[in-house]
Amino acid sequence: MTLHLPDAAGGLRAYEPRTEPFAAATGAPLASRTVFSAAHVVADPFADASPDAPAAVDWDATLAFRRHLWSHGLGVAEAMDTAQRGMGLDWPGAAELIRRSAAEAKAVGGRIACGVGTDQLTDRDPGRSAPVTLAGIRAAYEEQLAVVEESGAQAILMASRALAATAQGPDDYLEVYGHLLRQAAEPVILHWLGPMFDPALEGYWGSADLDRATAVFLDVIAAHPDKVDGVKISLLDARCEVDLRRRLPNGVRCYTGDDFHYPELIAGDEQGFSHALLGVFDPLGPLAAEAVRVLDTGDAAGFRALLDPTVPLARHLFEAPTRFYKTGVVFLAWLAGHQSHFTMVGGLQSARSLPHLARAYELADTLGLFPDPKLAEERMRTLLSLYGVTS
Repeated sequence: MTLHLPDAAGGLRAYEPRTEPFAAATGAPLASRTVFSAAHVVADPFADASPDAPAAVDWDATLAFRRHLWSHGLGVAEAMDTAQRGMGLDWPGAAELIRRSAAEAKAVGGRIACGVGTDQLTDRDPGRSAPVTLAGIRAAYEEQLAVVEESGAQAILMASRALAATAQGPDDYLEVYGHLLRQAAEPVILHWLGPMFDPALEGYWGSADLDRATAVFLDVIAAHPDKVDGVKISLLDARCEVDLRRRLPNGVRCYTGDDFHYPELIAGDEQGFSHALLGVFDPLGPLAAEAVRVLDTGDAAGFRALLDPTVPLARHLFEAPTRFYKTGVVFLAWLAGHQSHFTMVGGLQSARSLPHLARAYELADTLGLFPDPKLAEERMRTLLSLYGVTS
């Protein structure tokens, strides 16, 4: 049955929904690439919470979604920016999420890595009376690292807003990260998140110049290669990622976080390839896993044939302002039946326009991402009616 979807010009266009989903099988962990999906959290829709109150999470639905990702052979990257760290999910909520998800991973045999940051220094306290110091930043990182290690999960050292605001230059980054890597119990993943995802991270590693920042980042790794499992690069700059990938010490993986160029980066070239830790693999999970299984057989062309058509959806979800991509991710999870509502912690469901959401639905439906296309159509029709679209 025809849907009339709003477009950016203010009109309505007819769209015929797909009737059959993409057929993706569940299966064993992937072989040729290590692939993590950064996962979103499901809000409790019945919680009486204001946008700046602590997040109210529907734990059953949140953990069920992680089981969905594990069932397709994907790893879960937990408590990352996809889970609204710093945009609705504070450190106490993240700590609870880490503990619960790590326990679930143990129960089902799923792979999990969890974000370690310093957000307890800045959560809901813009008027701090005492300045943040490097010692305070180290202590905050240490507190979170202990929670992740005690849970049995791998640690992902995330970029710190507090460090970006406090560091006087590259030496401060070298000191803080060196301190943390020396005490890490197991090799960690270092995460370089660009300012398009979080404007507060402008100039990370001591410079807004990518080449200079990359040099500092590589110095951190070179000083402790035995403590770095890999690096996650979220700069939306394929050239920069390939250049950095070729300069990593032997044994240190590059995990692409580039939600614009991931097919070519994962496929790689004659000098290497990227593994993956991607927010866009939250909605693309089953299809992405199927594509990597094809790559496992050595069929790079088949891999690209499956994954290249997903790029328009990814680019749409992550369009500027990129940090609001989480809204589209949760919206698609609702349409796909992974949760019963389109509500987000912090009220972030209002961060994207109806035309943006309508286009996301159309692109996802064209790819066959909805296990029950009829349910997705009905939910899209319900949303349209709330905005006054009745035809």
